[in-house]
Amino acid sequence: LLHGASDIAFSNYGHEWRKMRKIFASEMLSNSNLDSAYNLRRQQVRKMVADTYEKAGGVVDIGELAFLTIMSSITSMVWGQTLKGHQGCAVKSEFRAVLREFMELLGAPNISDIFPLLARFDLQGIKRRAEKVSCQCDEILDSAINIHNSGEKSGQKDFLGYLLQLTKREDPATSLTLVQVKAMLMDIVVGGMDTTVTAVEWAMSLMLKHPKQMRKVQEELTEIVGLNTSVEEGHFPKLKYLEAVVKETFRLHPPIPLLVPHCPSKSTIVAGYTIPKGAQIFLNVFAIHRDPQLWEDPSEFKPERFLEGSSAGGLVYSGNHLQYLPFGSGRTSCPGIPLAERMLMHVLASLLHAFEWSLPDGVEEVDFSERFGIVVKRSKPLLAIPRPRLSSLELYSYSD
Repeated sequence: LLHGASDIAFSNYGHEWRKMRKIFASEMLSNSNLDSAYNLRRQQVRKMVADTYEKAGGVVDIGELAFLTIMSSITSMVWGQTLKGHQGCAVKSEFRAVLREFMELLGAPNISDIFPLLARFDLQGIKRRAEKVSCQCDEILDSAINIHNSGEKSGQKDFLGYLLQLTKREDPATSLTLVQVKAMLMDIVVGGMDTTVTAVEWAMSLMLKHPKQMRKVQEELTEIVGLNTSVEEGHFPKLKYLEAVVKETFRLHPPIPLLVPHCPSKSTIVAGYTIPKGAQIFLNVFAIHRDPQLWEDPSEFKPERFLEGSSAGGLVYSGNHLQYLPFGSGRTSCPGIPLAERMLMHVLASLLHAFEWSLPDGVEEVDFSERFGIVVKRSKPLLAIPRPRLSSLELYSYSD
């Protein structure tokens, strides 16, 4: 699925990994590049609000809503204006269908991981399905690349165009192979989408379970944004309570509770334990985030703990403090934090700003049962009823 571990998440540490991470984090996801792609993200969030308004008073699947919005936002940034017209729309539609299967396979428990001798039998059919999806992804990416190379170049930057430029460089220290380009594109799409969609679902689950805290978020949005305009990324620095809600969501429900597996390049000793070279290491962030020695009332939802001046007010996503590691720490931490943070804040803020939310009739409380995988998701869809709260109907309209 990951082009022979040619991506950032699973390739071995070394020169190629450092080069790809630098390109990914310092150049592709730099603040200036993310700022230049803001309108693409903004359009999709506006469409989400308009689509939700059409279903006002009815039951909405929040996970599906978030999936379509975040997928469209990220793929718009990846393709830019490359995939337009009938041919481009066909490629995008096919890619969306394949992505669902891709993400399901990526998180599927595989008995062969526990009993390697069974791998050749492919008892669950995971290898067979993965090979099919891998071929489909490769064909779609090849189509997008061919369309990009044969079409007119627009003035707007996109990730695909930027990466393809790097394949033309002669210096191996800064150039990329086509396989690496495809692997990095899948890193952006899958890594940025699955965890963010899951975080939206958990955050909205917590809001529905804790209406008092949801009311605080909405009061903050009313004060900072107002009821006669829409949420913009420029509002984010002032939305302190919403930011605290997001951080508390990541504490209670880290999207990847064991993080991405690590593998030491040489044997070492940590706290008296020998870690052999080549061992697969998992870090239990879920347990760290609920450790009573590190957190007061660790099982309680208390966003206030992350407000300035509180016990965890100085904690950030980069993992500088080892009690809070939702995205890992150090040089192997998730390089997509800036994009994930922007997308998550924008989707959540817009949903809570534009609508009042309640559980469907007959549902008394939120079900928090989990479905385990690389990314821990809700076992059942989160269903809720939206009701408009803004002053103007124009704020619920959308046009391409």
